[in-house]
Amino acid sequence: MPFSETPLTILLADDNHDVRTALEYMLVAQGYKVIAVADGEEAIAALGENLVDLALLDVLMRGVDGIAVCRHIKSQPETRLIPVVLITGLANPENRVEGIESGADDFISKPLNREELLARVRSLLKVKRFTDELESAESVLFMLARSIEAKDTYTEGHCDRLSRYSSALAARLALPDDQQVALRRAGIVHDIGKVSVPEHILLKRGPLSAEEREIIETHPIIGERICAPLKSLKLVLPIIRHHHEHQDGTGYPDKLKGDQIPITARILQIVDVFDALTTNRPYREALTMEKAFSILREECVRGWWDLRLVNELEELLQSAPGIRDMCMA
Repeated sequence: MPFSETPLTILLADDNHDVRTALEYMLVAQGYKVIAVADGEEAIAALGENLVDLALLDVLMRGVDGIAVCRHIKSQPETRLIPVVLITGLANPENRVEGIESGADDFISKPLNREELLARVRSLLKVKRFTDELESAESVLFMLARSIEAKDTYTEGHCDRLSRYSSALAARLALPDDQQVALRRAGIVHDIGKVSVPEHILLKRGPLSAEEREIIETHPIIGERICAPLKSLKLVLPIIRHHHEHQDGTGYPDKLKGDQIPITARILQIVDVFDALTTNRPYREALTMEKAFSILREECVRGWWDLRLVNELEELLQSAPGIRDMCMA
């Protein structure tokens, strides 16, 4: 790796002074910044104080061993994407199984082969760089979505509340974890397509003209296109596109009916309406939860929403009122 102004940082943990010194020298010679520590406790402390791009951990260290450090890294949202290489002299396959279960990305055996070690380090750092780029792209989209929300003071916090309500309802329904994550993300970016809607239409307080409504109704398609390049948002795309569909087929943009509408989109649309009804708007005060659910049920009779999901949301909020407090905080 060539030297650069911002070298990648490797956390090296090995309680053998000679091995640690030799590895540190070799990695620094390749242009990496190395944080070298003598045990697992120091490694965990270093993770809390530094931005680390890769961790090289000896399995057999006194006290907190390398596998325990790996588990710590992979269990924390801030560090879980850091690649971990476990260095081991153990031939027992059970130890490798334990390492795999802890989330290790690779293993290298003692005695260490210099070229093999450097090749694995370079490979994992390349993957980490791609991951960081994807996270940066997601962050830009999320910032864009929040900037759209910020244009209207009455919708402040709306995206965060949708993210929390919808993921809580998905958990109650025992949807797969990836769909729960998709709903958390969709709560933030579901209306990102509104970036293409002129502000005088977006913030208009009175009724929209037919032409203005046609412009508004393009935003789910545009939002889907904006987010489509990111594979990490694959499960979010149907939510963005279909959260304005109606059960009777009168919604937009595709006039889907009933179960043709993905359940994740049906969840988001219900919590979207519920949140709008229970927060202040320029034309009315926030409604009580009871009144909001009464209106939602009336709209179910009209053919708009999934009544089963409306009932599930009401039961969730009645059985766990702390969820609403958390969402409104």
